[in-house]
Amino acid sequence: MHSIEQLALGQLQGIKRLQLAEGLTQFPQEIFSLANSLEVLDLSDNKLSELPDNLSDLHQLKILFLTNNCFESVPLVLAQCPKLEMISFKSNNLKHLPENALPVNTRWLILTDNNLVSLPEDMGRLLRLQKLALAGNKLTCLPESMAKCRNLELARLSANGFKSLPDWLFQLPRLSWLAVDGCPLTPQQDLAEKARKDVGSMPCVSLDDIELKEVIGQGASGVIYRAKWLNQPLELMATPADIAVKIFKGEVTSDGYPKDELANCLQAGQHSNLIKVIAQLKQAGESGLVMELIPSHYQNLGLPPSMDTCTRDTFSDESQFELQTILLTLKQMASGLTHLHQNQISHGDIYAHNTMYSANAEILFGDFGAATNLRQLPLLQREAMEAIEVRALGCLIEDLLEHCLQRPTDAEQTVLAELLQLKLACLQPNLGFRPRFKEVDAQLLKLLKLLEIEICQNAEPLNM
Repeated sequence: MHSIEQLALGQLQGIKRLQLAEGLTQFPQEIFSLANSLEVLDLSDNKLSELPDNLSDLHQLKILFLTNNCFESVPLVLAQCPKLEMISFKSNNLKHLPENALPVNTRWLILTDNNLVSLPEDMGRLLRLQKLALAGNKLTCLPESMAKCRNLELARLSANGFKSLPDWLFQLPRLSWLAVDGCPLTPQQDLAEKARKDVGSMPCVSLDDIELKEVIGQGASGVIYRAKWLNQPLELMATPADIAVKIFKGEVTSDGYPKDELANCLQAGQHSNLIKVIAQLKQAGESGLVMELIPSHYQNLGLPPSMDTCTRDTFSDESQFELQTILLTLKQMASGLTHLHQNQISHGDIYAHNTMYSANAEILFGDFGAATNLRQLPLLQREAMEAIEVRALGCLIEDLLEHCLQRPTDAEQTVLAELLQLKLACLQPNLGFRPRFKEVDAQLLKLLKLLEIEICQNAEPLNM
């Protein structure tokens, strides 16, 4: 965190990233002294409602965070910023997004938790748009021009007023991570009634019954703590005393409503590769999930996307995986995703950073914050949603292969070539040509067996 005083004294000359949170009601003119270097400007958690007309003088600016301010309209001056590509107005009071307000270079747009009732028709000119966060608004339709946004890869449309969604959305060739729950997509009362009944069947506990310990994870929808029962409910006496507790961050998150996350967890059912939810946390001001604690020998498969990678995971420099480990990981993912779609749930967030793995390549994944109950969608859109998620798995294959141990043996080359072909099939721009998860699962099992045969055949004979 920086200060206005540091700016005024010239102590921040040459910096690329500036963060100010001092209850500002006006844009500090001192910021323009950084025009030749400033690339990231974070003015979140202030009281701003306007930007200066000469904002484009910050000619190196690429990223602008204005989360939790008082804007009611997106300022037109943004479109004049020559390099601006990532913009956040999360949790303001936006009612209006004017035509021609956004820079044509916009790649990542965050408008979560506002009061937008419509988007401008010129959204279709944002041809570089990859990531779009619109959850928690009052939108009822998307501009038809957005069918031109063919580079869109991640879209969060949950917690809006959509009664239906356009077919072109589900046919975008690069779309891989889509969340649309929490919208009045279906008039079927039995669906809502079933969700309420399922949630009601989950044991309810209070924070008074739990001792929270250290934070072990954090995502868009909540913070996860290692915890321990102080007063274990009778119906859970057979479960371990050590647990994990996810406390939701608010009424609406960047992925949607917490209540939908709980309902989708329940509908997903149990699978050996899914983190098990055992209770719901409910008390004044707090809601969340109680889950089985993942054993300490598990670790994250990857790290979240960065500002540069936008939609793609990052990995530590030490991340190197054996081909067999990659295949085992992907096989379990495909099995779990087959199970989810058979239960009419899409995950919406298929990423390495949402996946835990052990030294034996056993995996667990969860985080249903971006999940969607597919029963709300017409049949063709349900099928398309599976194809969208298959592309996300294709991205994961690609990411893991980039961190495959170099110089594969001759025995591995054949299998590696087959896996590359599977990746290409999953990333196929035409959704109709992508395999289903059940087919991916079968192909990965075949490759695991092939690798075992190849290794055995190429093993050196023992000297007798």
